[in-house]
Amino acid sequence: MMKDKPRIIVAGIGPGSASDITPAVIQAVKESDVIIGYKYYFQFITPYLRPDSLCIDTGMKREKVRAMQAFEHAEQGKTVCIISSGDAGIYGMAPLIYEMKRERNSQVRIEVLPGISAFQKAASLLGAPIGHDFCIISLSDLMTPWEKIEKRIEAAAKADFITAVYNPKSEGRYWQLYRLKEIFMQERNPETPVGYVRQAGREEQEVHMTTLGNFDPEEIDMFTIVLIGNSQTYFYDNKMITPRGYYREESGKDAKGIGQEIMMDSFRTIAKELKYPDIPLGKKWALLHAIHTTADFEMERIIQVDEGAVERLHQAFKEGKITTIITDVTMAASGIRKGALERLGIEVKCYLSDERAVALSKEKGITRTQAGIRLAVSDYPNALYVFGNAPTALMELCDLIRKGKAVPAGIVAAPVGFVHVCESKHMVKPFVHIPKLIVEGRKGGSNLAATLVNSILCFDDAEQLKPGRDV
Repeated sequence: MMKDKPRIIVAGIGPGSASDITPAVIQAVKESDVIIGYKYYFQFITPYLRPDSLCIDTGMKREKVRAMQAFEHAEQGKTVCIISSGDAGIYGMAPLIYEMKRERNSQVRIEVLPGISAFQKAASLLGAPIGHDFCIISLSDLMTPWEKIEKRIEAAAKADFITAVYNPKSEGRYWQLYRLKEIFMQERNPETPVGYVRQAGREEQEVHMTTLGNFDPEEIDMFTIVLIGNSQTYFYDNKMITPRGYYREESGKDAKGIGQEIMMDSFRTIAKELKYPDIPLGKKWALLHAIHTTADFEMERIIQVDEGAVERLHQAFKEGKITTIITDVTMAASGIRKGALERLGIEVKCYLSDERAVALSKEKGITRTQAGIRLAVSDYPNALYVFGNAPTALMELCDLIRKGKAVPAGIVAAPVGFVHVCESKHMVKPFVHIPKLIVEGRKGGSNLAATLVNSILCFDDAEQLKPGRDV
């Protein structure tokens, strides 16, 4: 620390605990002729004051007065220490002191000593919530228009920043924290960890942890710091932790987690861009999967889902009432997530390459997919039937249903092409007793059919909008 005079030392005294004041700040207080600060803060530095030091304390919202007094004494050749809670550079006195130096064209030397900020103290008490990129937002609109604050909140929420919230409430500002929660709920999972600490580092200290969905702004006051985790943050051992990614680098097992996070972000984006978001959850879940696979928002218009079809089929799989899925082609089968199949004990069958199908196709003069469906119905008449390629196969199933030879548990009708495609989809609609997911018109494909099946298998993740656990 430089000894030449005159000078102003702007010191952050930490959040309020004697153990959190840095040795440099203690030494600055001891060396200073004049100490200036908000009167509440003097209790934390009293043991370090010189008997001959001049102490000037003021009330709240007197920052400019304190700064002016500091310059007046420093310009008389005195060493002045002006104290701020936390870190003097974070919503503290340091910027004001530099601005006033420029305004006065003063020759006084400025020295800033960092302190432990309130959000750092709060973070340490919560565990390790700021282990990755983070930002700090103050909800005070005394010097910043609310419109600008709200834009910053939106940016933080969209960018997946861990977010520390300063000045969350006051007597006159009661609704802003509610608005912040509302914005974050539009971008983040309701299960996102949230921690808040009241009077961090002081005798009245309180530490709380909850989730974004359960977070209650009524429990917050002006002495509280709020920390909202990012999409990676989790609770462990009663602590809030945001990983940096070290273990992910060492082990491929977390690659699945990366894939799921990307998928979750994509689903949130799609959900916000839907023209008609207020639809039943089952249909919405299937639609999100379809748009995610195709990047085609026309799916909103052409995806037809029978009422309760996704929910009913999912429950049937969970209860073991459906144990087999039949696909028209192997590509559709390969797109169904193996993890989900194993989790639910489901078998996928495709008869396209079955020797019997090849022989039957030649004998009857029908397509191999048609022949495959005939064989499948004889073996598994009540399976879930999935079509992502061949309209003739779907038409074959419809014929077998009408003859009473097939009683499928459900149908995913997404054949693609130009010949008989639309007709095949119209043919399946009259079977109102069978739960169906239909891609209208010419569009479809094996990838689309498979993703609709995946939406059924993981429907229990729909409520929390957490797709991709089986990725």
